[in-house]
Amino acid sequence: MNSSTPPRPKLTPLEISTLALMGALIFGTKFALASIPNVNINAVLIILTTLFFGWRALYAVAIYVLLEGLVFGFQIWWFSYVFVWPLLVVVAMAFRKNDSALIWAVIAAFWGLLFGPLMYIPYFCILGGWKGYFAMWIAGIPYDLTHASGNFVFTLVLYSPLHRVMEHFLGKAKTQ
Repeated sequence: MNSSTPPRPKLTPLEISTLALMGALIFGTKFALASIPNVNINAVLIILTTLFFGWRALYAVAIYVLLEGLVFGFQIWWFSYVFVWPLLVVVAMAFRKNDSALIWAVIAAFWGLLFGPLMYIPYFCILGGWKGYFAMWIAGIPYDLTHASGNFVFTLVLYSPLHRVMEHFLGKAKTQ
């Protein structure tokens, strides 16, 4: 590290506990909605966590992904979660200046449509290349549409009230 680079501030105890709780909340709400395939509030929770914590939201995502593996097993789909969910943090960081529930709902819907094709990337090698990949992708389109619809509705409805709650408890100071 050269002397012109400012030291990175460490996580505060409040950030550590809040990010751990957000990871557990993402997992818990997905588990609670498990009876409705591909419908969950993960996207809006990860978006909001990113808006309030910036890149540190990756800690909450890591906890969520680890909990998924511990509870449901570290199978091929889990390895997709290792890169798919952090990618949503990257997308949210790119659009972090936005404060419109509608725009976030559209982003979350697109995320739901892209989720399946991204999840099937590890299957490319297992299923014999492009043919197997595209077969899985096409077969999963109804689930991707359900995922996109759920993401759109949940984000449109929950973004503003959850943002207000997080602002109340965490303060107005969002990270860069």
